[in-house]
Amino acid sequence: MITRRSVEIRRAERGVMRLFLAITVALMALLIAASGVAAVTRGWVLPLNRHLVRRVRLFGWAQLVVAFALCWQVAFGLVISDIGTRQWGTLTGSGLLLTGLLVMAVSQRAGGGQRGRGTP
Repeated sequence: MITRRSVEIRRAERGVMRLFLAITVALMALLIAASGVAAVTRGWVLPLNRHLVRRVRLFGWAQLVVAFALCWQVAFGLVISDIGTRQWGTLTGSGLLLTGLLVMAVSQRAGGGQRGRGTP
């Protein structure tokens, strides 16, 4: 039997889960943004990606776009209550995320005339 108390508990649990999800995604976006700033300003890339990335600054800008897209997704997916605005906001965030990931992939490709020359 569903009582008013059980409905209130479910709503509270849903709110806690949303808060947990928002904090987790925001922290992940902060780490990605810090890595992007390091790549743009200093030309530094994480050791796991060093042998893959050919254009460091472009990779850094792509990381910043991905971080912004994640924050956009959290803002429109969890904070905004209007359903129409939420749908368009999350769709825009998905487009930004896809754009950032595509730019990251482009920055990892070898240049046209540089393929196979020297050490990576």
